[in-house]
Amino acid sequence: MLSVVIVGGLHADARKAAVRQLLADVPGSVVLHHDLATAAAGTVVRTIRDATGVLSAGEAPLVNDCACCALRDDLVPELRRLDAAGTLRLAVVELWDSVEPKAMAEVVAAGGLTVTGVVTAVDPALVLPYLGNGDDLAERGLAAAATDQRTVADTFARQLEYAPVLAVLDSPEADEEDRELLAQLHPTARQVPVRDVAPTDGAGTRYPVRPSADSPLARAALAGFDVESAAAAQHPACALLPAEADAHGVATLVWHRRRPFHPERLYEALEDITCAAARSRGRFWLADKPDVLLHWDAAGGALCVESAGPWLASLPDAAWDMVPPVRRAAAALDWHPEHGDCCQHLVFTSPGLDRDGLERLLESCLLTDAEYAAGRDAWKRLPPAFDTLLEV
Repeated sequence: MLSVVIVGGLHADARKAAVRQLLADVPGSVVLHHDLATAAAGTVVRTIRDATGVLSAGEAPLVNDCACCALRDDLVPELRRLDAAGTLRLAVVELWDSVEPKAMAEVVAAGGLTVTGVVTAVDPALVLPYLGNGDDLAERGLAAAATDQRTVADTFARQLEYAPVLAVLDSPEADEEDRELLAQLHPTARQVPVRDVAPTDGAGTRYPVRPSADSPLARAALAGFDVESAAAAQHPACALLPAEADAHGVATLVWHRRRPFHPERLYEALEDITCAAARSRGRFWLADKPDVLLHWDAAGGALCVESAGPWLASLPDAAWDMVPPVRRAAAALDWHPEHGDCCQHLVFTSPGLDRDGLERLLESCLLTDAEYAAGRDAWKRLPPAFDTLLEV
């Protein structure tokens, strides 16, 4: 059966180097790539190539003016065709710049194909510049649809944090702080160095590299991948968030409390909290919405807040059977006798992080002793400052 590995990332040079290395290292491999840059002309260009060059090229029409939709509709049939040929070992799906691997991994798996790995390629020297870039993708010519409202920062953060494997470009511009930031942002990732698999002689002639399926990147690409587990690891209720860290000028603060936020005080402090770190994420608890688990996701100075459904503590016992086991297990590990799984669990990662100042600011947004003692009925009557953000 054909193995499929997905390689993505906004760092195009790193991504292309990782793809070249896989082609060189794994005999019987091809790369399938959809170029969404041509979407404005009404089509998406598909190419299939191996280590020697392009094998075939074609076009897929836009679907609902959405380049990503065209990619989804064209990708699985092409992979099935390659699988049916029975001559290949590995298909590398090289995603276009802003396409996120989560959606494509789920599409491929739903199509009955075997995803053996998801890799995000990274240049360590570009991690902070991209994580701090609040530009809309559309402004950079990277939007996948006319309605695409994502930013460079939040797209890069999701690409980075979803993949269990990071193909890390050997970048001479990267320093210890850059590498430490990458390590703290995704401490559970397997980092694999990317080498130049196509050296030239100065005249531009490329020499082949002897295939080696035992290379670290090839082993990672063929190691196996669980789409459901990967999705659960991104859900705010059970996400595997980074732990406390402080090294080489980069720090990660894990802030965990059992008292809800006062909605107005938190809303007034949002800008300062959001801008305090290059990246912050987690789940939080508002006093006026005590039954709702809220997702915090910030990068590039922009914050996304959304409801992630109810806290388990607010559900009747009979409803627990409908909750995924991983969610129940995560709640059990963090269960409080009074509040259940309701809590603040926010993680902030950044160079030069003012941990003390940030902690003081967050603490000031919690309910006071008197407000807390007033009880849930009183909490629900507090001004609903987040209704606009949550589109309630």
